[in-house]
Amino acid sequence: MNAAGSTRHHDVVLYGASGFVGRQTVAHFAQHAPALRWALGGRSREKLETVRHACGADGAEVVVADAADVAALDRLAARTRVVLSTAGPFALYGSALVAACARHGTHYVDITGETPWVRRMIDLHHDEARQRGARIVPGCGFDSVPSDLGAWFVAQALWQQHGELCRSVKACYSLRGGLNGGTLASALNAIESGDRRLLADPFLLNPFGTAPPNLAPHADPISPHRDADFAGWVGPFFMGPINTRVVRRSAALTGREPYAPDFVYQEYLRFGRGAAAALAAAATSTVSLAAQGALNFAPVRKIAAALAPAPGEGPSEQSMDRGSFRCELVATGERGTVVRARFAARGDPGNRATTQFVCESALALVLDAKALPGGARHGGVLTPATAFGEVLLKRLRAVGMTIELV
Repeated sequence: MNAAGSTRHHDVVLYGASGFVGRQTVAHFAQHAPALRWALGGRSREKLETVRHACGADGAEVVVADAADVAALDRLAARTRVVLSTAGPFALYGSALVAACARHGTHYVDITGETPWVRRMIDLHHDEARQRGARIVPGCGFDSVPSDLGAWFVAQALWQQHGELCRSVKACYSLRGGLNGGTLASALNAIESGDRRLLADPFLLNPFGTAPPNLAPHADPISPHRDADFAGWVGPFFMGPINTRVVRRSAALTGREPYAPDFVYQEYLRFGRGAAAALAAAATSTVSLAAQGALNFAPVRKIAAALAPAPGEGPSEQSMDRGSFRCELVATGERGTVVRARFAARGDPGNRATTQFVCESALALVLDAKALPGGARHGGVLTPATAFGEVLLKRLRAVGMTIELV
């Protein structure tokens, strides 16, 4: 039976609640969802109890389940409607939990940007999750909600207002924020496991047989250029090889309006106007390529891990308050009509915004099930746009994010 229509002991379990982003999800739920039946999950009861009291979540329960304990994860999944996981690297700690959710028809959201791992979850669990009506939705953090939901929003506006299918969307990011230890741990694990080489496939997450014969328009940008649509210099965005794959899966899963059959999506990092911006774009692109190459060597990875925040650590509250992001989107229709949109928020994108994205995704599954795309029985390994659509847009606006046509 579908988790959304069944009787479960918990509405939501926050798995990995003692980690850096996990602690923020607890604080968000304590403030925004006190009436729900929710719990903190993870492997250490002591740490979970500490977080529960520190965040004023004394009404929440504690569920102990190690990421490698299949029986414990089965019990966890069987007793809740939704699992929200922040326990990365997901390639190390997420697979058994996703499998348990698929088996028990339990909805699942997480904050992963580990697309090779997501590919494996699609191959292993998409069909079962679809049959059981479970929405398994990876990538509900800054990877990749603004890109995926933003592209869908601007393409939908093009279709609804002008009757044109969307031929292309370009997204351009400006951001200010910090790094937490879990994010770096996931990136280093992807390199060490060999998963990073899979990112070269621009259609890594697509259903088989849906990639176009000509891959050239979909290749990841490798050099900066001046872009007239954004009136300035842009360069490769370090999250592009993650987000673009998610957006392309959304278009393929939708299989109809608002996306045209030959839909193209790309995204960039904005540097501004003038000669200084051009130099910054060129320097950043060069340094980024050099850093990616250097991280292929184990000694360099060890140094990076030693210098970065440890897993469970991240920016200070003051630093996260000063963060922000803005994503400008330009959609072009089949007849050449252009529609523009903006997706923006205050707060560190990889931490504060990520917390809001994933928490509101989980709350959408609990509180707005009947309004979700596809109806209550829709399931599978989905994307934020195909799983939530307009429902998540409304929830994010309600917590202060800007998502608008310009």
